[in-house]
Amino acid sequence: MRMEIAQFIREIGRGKQGAKDLSRDQACELMTAILDESANPIAVGAFCIAMRIKGETSEEMLGFLDAIHGQLQRFTHTNAKPVVVLPSYNGSRRLPLLTPLLAQLLARQGHAVLVHGCSSEDQRVNAEDVLSAMGIHAASQVGTIKEGEVVVAPTQLLSPALWKLLQVRRQTGLRNSAHSLVKLMNVVNGPSLLLSSYTHPEYASAMLTSLQVLKANAVVLRGTEGEPVADPRKVPAMRCLVRGELAPYLDIVSQTHHQTTDLPMHMTAEQNAHYITAMLNGTITIPPSVQTQADLISRLSLACTNLTSHPFSL
Repeated sequence: MRMEIAQFIREIGRGKQGAKDLSRDQACELMTAILDESANPIAVGAFCIAMRIKGETSEEMLGFLDAIHGQLQRFTHTNAKPVVVLPSYNGSRRLPLLTPLLAQLLARQGHAVLVHGCSSEDQRVNAEDVLSAMGIHAASQVGTIKEGEVVVAPTQLLSPALWKLLQVRRQTGLRNSAHSLVKLMNVVNGPSLLLSSYTHPEYASAMLTSLQVLKANAVVLRGTEGEPVADPRKVPAMRCLVRGELAPYLDIVSQTHHQTTDLPMHMTAEQNAHYITAMLNGTITIPPSVQTQADLISRLSLACTNLTSHPFSL
């Protein structure tokens, strides 16, 4: 039986000036109907466009996450050291995709690393294909993550319904709320450290507020083509949270100048994999900004591990 979500669309769909925000409970009810596939597909499309115009508040994002967390399949981890979670949904259109490089650097430093994501457009190289070309293939079922291991989790494994919502982009040509939510959601039972990236600055505040409410351990940065990895040409600003509390003593300040690095452009997944492998083997220099990010994550992980409890398990 289809659920009518028109009551919510009437609130959020009145344009940038006339739209009203939803409460956390309303947002949860709306997203639950979408994920249960009890909402009319046309109404789901209307929701995607309306929220794209209005923009999500932190309360709405938290309500949407409540719904997602109610049906999400999670990986497990038994050690005190948090799993480093890399949501990889944008891929690369032009620059080298270095999310797999960051994942491997972190695994070398002894971290358990979970990369989750999927493609919602065909013009970009995605992390799953690059990691597969490096011999790290996507998981077919949820399980336990070990320290020093990189696990790739397709979104369709974690939540088929969320994957379908992400794929609406192929029909509308526009991102929707799901593309922000996947960068905040809980995908691990046990302690975790999330790398949360944004593309448009207006999303940074709502994402940061949501992570604070969730008492998350996280690094928040402006992504490289939307990916949660530092730009290879400069060090971006990186804000750190420990159990939802800002940790300015760990923050990285942005470098405004670009390094004159000759980067290969428009690589295939296989070429990208070879490029990263050459970096890991030492024949090509690892970008200092990515190494700086990996070192920051290790320091933040230590700060999180020294705590006696982790209320936010991602």
